[in-house]
Amino acid sequence: MSATEIIEAKNWRGADLDCRACANAGGKCKLMEACVEDRYAKRIDRFFEWNPEKAKDYLVHPYFEVRAVAAKHVEAEFLPSLMKDRDETVRWSVATRLPSEYLAEMRMDPEREVRIRVAARIEEASLGSMIDDPDYYVRQIVARRIAVPLLPLMMSDSDREVRKTVARRIDREWLVKLLADPDPSVRLEAARRADADKLKLLLDDEDWRIRYEVAGRIDAKYLKRLLVDQDETVRNLAGSRL
Repeated sequence: MSATEIIEAKNWRGADLDCRACANAGGKCKLMEACVEDRYAKRIDRFFEWNPEKAKDYLVHPYFEVRAVAAKHVEAEFLPSLMKDRDETVRWSVATRLPSEYLAEMRMDPEREVRIRVAARIEEASLGSMIDDPDYYVRQIVARRIAVPLLPLMMSDSDREVRKTVARRIDREWLVKLLADPDPSVRLEAARRADADKLKLLLDDEDWRIRYEVAGRIDAKYLKRLLVDQDETVRNLAGSRL
């Protein structure tokens, strides 16, 4: 037992553990190290590492940690029965291993951590239904994985990190709309990929980082305007190209 582990042996109700009353007594277990009745998740996990064949017998255990850890070790065919478990820790554990054909049924889970895992693993064809997820991070994952032709549907997302992800992946023909995004970090991502002839739209952008990107790539005939830019680094770059 490592020095970081809890030095006590109690079950999930807080009562002392008694190996004499345990159905697993004499098997592959050890008090305060590997015990399915312990309230400490690490010891429960160790029990199932030693006894993976027993995991299926604990999928309806009253303690959520036991069900969650059992879901980590049980054969995949048993996981669908836990998709609507009352505890989000169990459902998260299920979403981590659930066969992909079942994941679509967990897209509307009330817990964001579960939906994050679903968005990361679900088949690409089913991602479109998660575009409007209420959680920004779920939508970020969707924007990273969704088919490129569907990205225009996310250009007006309320979260700038989602729109930045869109700007990095979307077809170039749509970038001109993102060059007008209200957030400078999104405009910068769009500017880095936009065709040089579209950068003239950003010559007077309020953000010096964007004007610097413009100065480095725009056609030379527009550079004179940037020679008098308020930012020295922009002026210097424009001057070096002339």
